[in-house]
Amino acid sequence: MTNRVRHILSISGGKDSAALAIYLREKIPELEYLFYDTGKELPETYEYLNKIENYLGKRIVRLNSEYDFDHWLNVFGGFLPSARMRWCTKLLKLRPFEYYCGDDFVYSYIGLRADEEREGYLSTKENIKPIYPFKESGICYPDVVQILTEAGIGLPSYYSWRSRSGCYFCFFQQKIEWVGLLETHPDSFWEASKYEKVDSSTGKRFTWCGNESLKELACPERIKEIKAEHQERMERNATKAKGGRLIELLENDDVGPKACLICTL
Repeated sequence: MTNRVRHILSISGGKDSAALAIYLREKIPELEYLFYDTGKELPETYEYLNKIENYLGKRIVRLNSEYDFDHWLNVFGGFLPSARMRWCTKLLKLRPFEYYCGDDFVYSYIGLRADEEREGYLSTKENIKPIYPFKESGICYPDVVQILTEAGIGLPSYYSWRSRSGCYFCFFQQKIEWVGLLETHPDSFWEASKYEKVDSSTGKRFTWCGNESLKELACPERIKEIKAEHQERMERNATKAKGGRLIELLENDDVGPKACLICTL
């Protein structure tokens, strides 16, 4: 390990890490900003990164894995990443981060808010210490929105139909978000569907949404059903998310696990 001490903030293209970058801008002028580009990002993510970069007046370093998603998919025998096997996060994001840090002692700043609990891949290297400024300062969702609003950045535009940043085919997406992808970026939706397959010898299905393929999900009647189910959940959760914003309702939905820290904050 070297004697060099560095301060690094990983920006996902989501609201929390963006707000944290703004929050720490004056507090830690030497802060380095990173983005892990998987090559499977939404165009809105790149647009939002540019807005953040312009505000900070400092470059966000774009890191790429040595090998892309398709390479690793082949290595894993066509097994799609899942909540139980998050090889995409580990190999496309965490590994490039650790390589970038090297042996330097690094304070890694993470935008986990005081009003949420998440779990996911974090570096276990002894020279990388995670720091949670929002948790330490009691900063919650309304505070994040205020930080972004006052900076003139606002929320990412994809929050009109999606609750997370990350790859367009993220397996943590709720089905209503897959519908949003289909309606907003149909080319990306159908590109994601090409990764799904059935093992001819066992009949096992490799799909993004449990045992339902994207082709099945895209049927008009199924879309109608998903929207109706989602509307019911939104109405149940409306009192929990006081502002009634879609992003709050999706975040507080009781369907599915929480996504990885390094991907979606």
